[in-house]
Amino acid sequence: MKSAKSDCRKARVFEYFSSVTETAVDWLWYPYIPYGKLTLLQGDPGEGKSTFMLNVAALLTKGRRLPDGYQAPQSITVVYQCAEDNIADTVKPRLIAAGADCDKVAYIIDESDALTLEDDRIEKTILETGARLLILDPIQSFLAQDGDMQNAGRMRTVLGKLSIISARYNCAIVLIGHMNKTTGGKYLYRSLGSIDIAAMARSVLMITRDSATPEIRYMFPVKSSLAPEGCAIGFTFDRDTGFQWIGPCEINPQGSDDISYEDNKRTQAASFLAEILNNADMQSSAVISLLQKKGLSQRTIYAAKKDMGVQSYKKDTVWYWHLPALDANESAEQLMIGR
Repeated sequence: MKSAKSDCRKARVFEYFSSVTETAVDWLWYPYIPYGKLTLLQGDPGEGKSTFMLNVAALLTKGRRLPDGYQAPQSITVVYQCAEDNIADTVKPRLIAAGADCDKVAYIIDESDALTLEDDRIEKTILETGARLLILDPIQSFLAQDGDMQNAGRMRTVLGKLSIISARYNCAIVLIGHMNKTTGGKYLYRSLGSIDIAAMARSVLMITRDSATPEIRYMFPVKSSLAPEGCAIGFTFDRDTGFQWIGPCEINPQGSDDISYEDNKRTQAASFLAEILNNADMQSSAVISLLQKKGLSQRTIYAAKKDMGVQSYKKDTVWYWHLPALDANESAEQLMIGR
């Protein structure tokens, strides 16, 4: 009879890479969110992180194209766990507004027993629902009592277990995180808590506002371990028009304060707005479509809209743009000079 000690001696402790079968990385959304890995989506409070991910999730539950045109092979089930908003009066209305199939969005019941990152219910829910995307919003709310975010060793252990679950079920896990108040420096080092949180994530995405036009926001990668960095994805989010996708944008990845564009394009957009809105209000979608056909980006159009003081209002279910009457001695170009 072989002893346990003898078996241990014969157990292999290494292997050569020649015996490993190569596999390609599977993507939920290339090159931003990989399947079977952890992704961190970060940004300052109020920048639209939750709204962005809810709208991404909504598209995925319907099997629709993502805002850059990437087509997921099929609709998927999503687990969305939010600790900061009520599921009945806030989360579900947002899902409905985003057009989600709520039969494909689950949440973990945690009213009487707070959920943590190490909770067995996470794996059980992924297994039973067949979810391909789990969103934890925000990560800070799902730490155990001994889960100090500044403790590098502790966070690596916790996230390591979560990473194993992600890989086991080939489920993308997105952790939404707030940022610290440090100014300047790399975005990667502004993650709230230990830098090991960002280090464990294979993809780190950032959301920030456009410095000139705050209703325009951008999602862009600040770390991409598995693919070349993708371009920024723009969207608008304000009280008047709600959430709208802009799509791929070119910005300076070092930060929104460095984002720039040609002033002559902005002046040109302002002139067009003055011309087409001078006599009558017009549907916002039609205005944007006309100006885009003239080679103007949606970002430039919204910047010019703000410069001109164009107002938005809703009639029935349609949004319109209204240009307040200009002084007889003022032109669009003159207004632009004072911006």
